[in-house]
Amino acid sequence: MWGGNVAAVHRELVAEARAAGDPEGVPSLATLQRAVARDLSVGERAGLKGGEAARRRYDVYGKRPPTHRNACWEGDHKRIPVRVDLEGSAVCPWVTWFIDVATKVIVGVAVTPHQPARDAVLAALRAAISRTEPYGPAGGLPGVVRVDRGKEFLCRTVERALGVFAVPVDDLPAYKPYRKGTVEALNGAVEEMLLVSLPGYTHRARPAQAYRPDAVEDLLPYPDFVQVLLDWVAWWNTAHHPAGLADEMTPLAAWEADPTPVEEVAEGRLAFFALEDDGRLRKITTKGISWRRRFYIAPWMAGNAGTRIRLRYLPHYDGQIEVFSAEGWGRHLGSAYLAQAATLEQRRALSSVRENKARRLKADLKAAEKLRRTRYAATTTPAAPRPRRTATAAQAEAEIAQARAVDLAARALPDLIPPREPPSSWARPVVRPRSAAGPPPDAGEAADGGSPETPGVPEQ
Repeated sequence: MWGGNVAAVHRELVAEARAAGDPEGVPSLATLQRAVARDLSVGERAGLKGGEAARRRYDVYGKRPPTHRNACWEGDHKRIPVRVDLEGSAVCPWVTWFIDVATKVIVGVAVTPHQPARDAVLAALRAAISRTEPYGPAGGLPGVVRVDRGKEFLCRTVERALGVFAVPVDDLPAYKPYRKGTVEALNGAVEEMLLVSLPGYTHRARPAQAYRPDAVEDLLPYPDFVQVLLDWVAWWNTAHHPAGLADEMTPLAAWEADPTPVEEVAEGRLAFFALEDDGRLRKITTKGISWRRRFYIAPWMAGNAGTRIRLRYLPHYDGQIEVFSAEGWGRHLGSAYLAQAATLEQRRALSSVRENKARRLKADLKAAEKLRRTRYAATTTPAAPRPRRTATAAQAEAEIAQARAVDLAARALPDLIPPREPPSSWARPVVRPRSAAGPPPDAGEAADGGSPETPGVPEQ
């Protein structure tokens, strides 16, 4: 109840004893403190103060036996506590990376300016498996990939992509970071070694008046930050000497010194990796490839109109697609790009319009909620409550009439599409002059008293 505060417990015991008339029956504060220290461990006392996370810091964990390279990779997301400039907005990016447990070499990295999805996991895995520049020489196929219960790592797309190469995914229990201590140590190391020195670091103490969350003048642009992070990854692999490696070797040196064979994947097979299949047969037309009501083109399409193809795409990214032949084994034909992609200025203007709409909608909802609630004046006698604000009858009728009024004539656009001239075979109405002395003739009788007859229409 008191969050591990022994003195507060002692004060409560003293108060209860005095209320019962037995103040001498309570032990001293020092005696109670010795009893708590004897009966509760340091971790239990920390857990009473700070919860389960504080208690885990005093646990003792075993160490896994040493293994060979590519025996196991560990992957994780980390929110970078650094604000960077992304097209005029300040954001905190995320990094998704995989590290080899045996040699501590970082094999794959993917950075996103927002919370990552399965596409970031697939991009990092593809960089890790490929041994070509700029990803190599470390890489290849791992024996197992160890992750936590993040939905991005356990989705069907990632499982299917790794299942093609028979790589199992070890799903660790939730809230057990010590089960993947190598990547968790990497998350702490990047913050202590790199992120604290960058402008825009959010965990740094700052004056309250100097903090401007929307200011981007002093922040790193997003591409520059990605370059800084990738340079640090290269330094970690080639120049850093982490603890636990023999002869104070660098991670890349330890990886190259390991004689374990590396199972490589051909670049042609990696063309299918991390991509989702559209599931349809399509044709290349003279306008390109139609997908999601947009056209994609590429220089290699010249002379290939009418070719039947299948396409694959990276999840959550529609700016580029990969095109494969529908015949045989599905030969990779090439990449295609969006034909009419919006410019940077157009995307910024569109983002501004969407933000203004969202802001106006939020203000309208807030005003509607304020008008919906009727607040009443405080009463001191048993009487009917009186509203704080009283509207006159004229004001109420005017607001109701304004809400119900729908001027359809103002919405009509008669000059937008002018009516066409009717065909000559149509019968036109006859305009008869009305007599000023008497009423107009009955609709069922002709003006001369005969049967009604319309010119151009024969009698039935």
